[in-house]
Amino acid sequence: MVERSEQSRQAILKATMDLLDERNPDALSVRKLSIERIAREAGVSKTTIYRWWSSKAEVVLDTILDNHLARTPVRTDLPALEALREHLASLAAVYGDWEGRLMAQLIAECQSDREAMAMFNDRFFQPRSHTAIAIIERAVDEGVLQRDIDAAATAELLYAPLYFRLLLHVGGIDRSFTDAILDSTLRGVGVRGQQTDG
Repeated sequence: MVERSEQSRQAILKATMDLLDERNPDALSVRKLSIERIAREAGVSKTTIYRWWSSKAEVVLDTILDNHLARTPVRTDLPALEALREHLASLAAVYGDWEGRLMAQLIAECQSDREAMAMFNDRFFQPRSHTAIAIIERAVDEGVLQRDIDAAATAELLYAPLYFRLLLHVGGIDRSFTDAILDSTLRGVGVRGQQTDG
């Protein structure tokens, strides 16, 4: 029974991604997507969907997270600043494509759904924030960043420009942009004894 239940869950996530994938000529926006349409595409009942999720936004969030986190890792086998540079570049690769537009739609959807926003913060924003802070603290421990920097504020300086462009469609998102963000931020907070260039 558990295996069948998990198969249904995976079918729901796949159906949701298929319906939202802009490469599909019949793709829907998050706003136009409905639980009914997801259920029909996945071959399950609405009751089955509501067994795991309380709203459409929550289904979409889980769908995005399954794919997003795997594609934007933070490597532990690299020096901290190099790992951070590669992580930001992986975000640019995702956010500069249709998946970025999907993330922007999800964030917009969450504005009117408190439970979905809480879920977004708990499952995406806070873990990613903690990861960013940890890698900045690792850079401090490696001796390449000043010990008195505010790691949380530095993380916000790195990620805020990405989300500004993502949500407002002001300029593109690519590796040259994330490299510029990182280099400018590092110059501001003070890099010890090495170049900031990648």
